[in-house]
Amino acid sequence: MHLKVITPKKLAFEKDIESITIPTAAGEITILPKHVELLTLLKEGVITIRSAKEEEYLSIGGGYMETDGKNIHILVSRAYNQDEINEKRTEEALEKAKKVLAETKDKHERNEALSTMRRSILDMKLLGKMRRKKSS
Repeated sequence: MHLKVITPKKLAFEKDIESITIPTAAGEITILPKHVELLTLLKEGVITIRSAKEEEYLSIGGGYMETDGKNIHILVSRAYNQDEINEKRTEEALEKAKKVLAETKDKHERNEALSTMRRSILDMKLLGKMRRKKSS
């Protein structure tokens, strides 16, 4: 199958793959070759991409996925692979967001902090998957 992951800013990932596991609004699903045609809503999360020789991960924002069993198109608000995530900055952003949530009553600031927390937690989850993969 041919996978394209597209954000508003860039083509984030393109490759021939064997399968992909994605977080949908209804739960996590895996797409294999010859999958039935599907258009689904994606939620923020980590996607697992399997090809013949490797397993890769991307942290994504919400969006949509469409497949015809041969091609998979994923349109999301953001997509980062493990090489694009700075662990120290992610931890700092998470701590700053927690501090804002504890100290502010402003609705806009709280929403921004919650959004930052969700993204940071997903990015840390992706980094954790990479660590476990390397240690096994």
